[in-house]
Amino acid sequence: MDVKTTFINGNWEENVYMAQPMGFSVEGKEHMVCKLKKSIYGLKQASRQWYLKFNDTIVSFGFKENIVDRCIYLKISGSKVIFLILYVDDILLATNDLGLFH
Repeated sequence: MDVKTTFINGNWEENVYMAQPMGFSVEGKEHMVCKLKKSIYGLKQASRQWYLKFNDTIVSFGFKENIVDRCIYLKISGSKVIFLILYVDDILLATNDLGLFH
């Protein structure tokens, strides 16, 4: 499964500023900058912010993060098991009970 708009879903823990985009600046105020409220494509911090938000969300659903590989998650419910593997913006799910997907 591919997650759309992955890198624009992160939240900031720091102040990030950028030059005003073409056509956005007001005459006489071209020197002003924009403070980002959300992540945008191309920023070095974007993938880290996405991972932190994803991790918080998936852990809140009862998944446990693997201590060796932080992109592998496991959820066990009795004899039912579901694995979630995250690679950049792709997610692979594997389970022994398809009912866990609902």
